[in-house]
Amino acid sequence: MKLLVVLAALVALCAGSPTLLIPGDNSHYVEGESRYIWMPDGEGVPHLVDLQEKDDDEVSRESRNGANNQYWLYTRQNPNSFQLLVHNNINSVRNSNYVASRPLKVIVHGWNSNGNSEINPMVTSAFLAVQDCNVIVVDWRALANSAYWTAVNGVPSVGQHLGDFLQWLINNAGGNWNNVHLVGFSLGAHVVGNAGRRVGNRASRITGLDPAGPNWGGNSNALRAADGQYVECIHTDGGLLGIMDPICRANFYPNGGRNPQPGCWISTCSHSRAYEFFAVTIRYNRHVGRQCSNIQQAQNNGCSGSSLNMGNAVLSKRGNGLFGLSTGNSWPF
Repeated sequence: MKLLVVLAALVALCAGSPTLLIPGDNSHYVEGESRYIWMPDGEGVPHLVDLQEKDDDEVSRESRNGANNQYWLYTRQNPNSFQLLVHNNINSVRNSNYVASRPLKVIVHGWNSNGNSEINPMVTSAFLAVQDCNVIVVDWRALANSAYWTAVNGVPSVGQHLGDFLQWLINNAGGNWNNVHLVGFSLGAHVVGNAGRRVGNRASRITGLDPAGPNWGGNSNALRAADGQYVECIHTDGGLLGIMDPICRANFYPNGGRNPQPGCWISTCSHSRAYEFFAVTIRYNRHVGRQCSNIQQAQNNGCSGSSLNMGNAVLSKRGNGLFGLSTGNSWPF
């Protein structure tokens, strides 16, 4: 079961590491070796996670199959209150504001979050501000709010159910894969990767926002560069809560791609910067990456090659390689 912040200090004392007493401080963490790491919930509050905690079999049986996914539709006609779309219920779509000719944006939250968590209204409102589009927020809280290992193990099926839903939606209500943009944060990045594979890599664009790192190194279910027509990652807490490796076709490393990001003092803040940066790029599209020769150059923010804008909402965006850039320390960065 998840460990709550109010109990984290006691667990930390037992773990014998003084740094664990500071919520959000992951300076103790060594990738592939450490047992404990602080992770943020959907509001950025740190929770101490035991990476060796056993899978929750009861939760797995009830919710790992992804059938509990909910699909919340937002449009310019209903920007603040969602309409529930139900898989295999065409009337739920016909009675909604879904318009097949519009671009379709899909947003997937991470661990210990839900459809109301900060990423969703922030990115949804940004998309609707610049485009007349359909935005579907995927709420997979039944599994996301379980133990971290349980959530990790359930990611493939959550993504596959999402892919099946999108296939059904486009086949029955209309749409075009060239208008589909999948966006996922942390564990959600791996969810959209699995969804992209499920639909035959046809989505025009996939954006992974600091794809989750713990227990994902070498994991065959992780987001991949070929999961869509164009797959982009924005790395902000590489080597801690996020993956540093360039797993996408285009990989952006703002401020070196690592903790601390400007204005952040703890890793959990740096992790969440990924969706904050992305929301800004949708609205303003002015953060320009410069291509790097290698990962070390990206980490040192010393890149000076060709230009490619980070993030944004452009469906036809294409690019390949590693890109570095600098940002400010507060909105709009």
